[in-house]
Amino acid sequence: MTDKSTEFHQKMTLNAGGTILDLSTPVVMGILNLTPDSFYDGGRNNTAALAIERAGQMLADGAAILDLGAYSSRPGAADISTGEEILRLLPVLRALVKAYPRAIISVDTFRSEVAQAAIGEGAHIINDISGGSLDPQLFETVARLKVPYVLMHMKGTPQNMVQHAHYHDLFDEIFTCFTERLFQLGELGVTDILIDPGFGFAKTPEQSYRLLSMLEQFKAFGHPVLAGLSRKSMIYKKLGVTAAEALNGTTVLNTIALQKGANILRVHDVKEAAEAIKLVSLTFNV
Repeated sequence: MTDKSTEFHQKMTLNAGGTILDLSTPVVMGILNLTPDSFYDGGRNNTAALAIERAGQMLADGAAILDLGAYSSRPGAADISTGEEILRLLPVLRALVKAYPRAIISVDTFRSEVAQAAIGEGAHIINDISGGSLDPQLFETVARLKVPYVLMHMKGTPQNMVQHAHYHDLFDEIFTCFTERLFQLGELGVTDILIDPGFGFAKTPEQSYRLLSMLEQFKAFGHPVLAGLSRKSMIYKKLGVTAAEALNGTTVLNTIALQKGANILRVHDVKEAAEAIKLVSLTFNV
């Protein structure tokens, strides 16, 4: 967490379907993958009953947002059709909206058609791993729907992004990309935006650690910053463990992200992230 007396004005709220989410104290976004092949929890939540049970536990543990994903974005994951993504997503989304009508729900998709369908069924936020690069209609769709948008940096696609982890100047290229995309979104009237550097997406572990060390610089855009580090290969490969054994490493990196100004932690393990926020907040008296 950074000093509140920054030189620039940073937006600290999101309007999620009429609910104003205060991000002056960081919050947790709980990952709810509805896919059979996600790198850590694939197949665990892909029925409405399983997802409702998992979501309920996340909300009880302190999640402010539930992030539903029906398209696996792990490196090399199989591509699926828009229809298949919608078929996986909507039944669970409808069940969650009915079970937890006050919950704030984000949908992890890069497709405008999926975004349209999800917001129509009660979701509140669109979380786009591609930063608008994989569907030219998505920015206009988000603007028309008037919903918050997570702008993440990635090059290529989940199928080939590993091949795109080459940069002349890592930070400069990502910063320039965000500047251009934020201008496009601003021209369309989109103002509720979260910045996500995209740890592990077209980035080597070394590049991801460099971005983490510079995370506070992304706050210069004036938008809240989201850190998605949970159980990623940048943790478990460096520690010589598996994703299932990467909770401790995740907590360490989440703590660093908080110290560097992250406003949202996107995680599989909500309770531990919420505890990290509480203790870091006490330490920095915010």
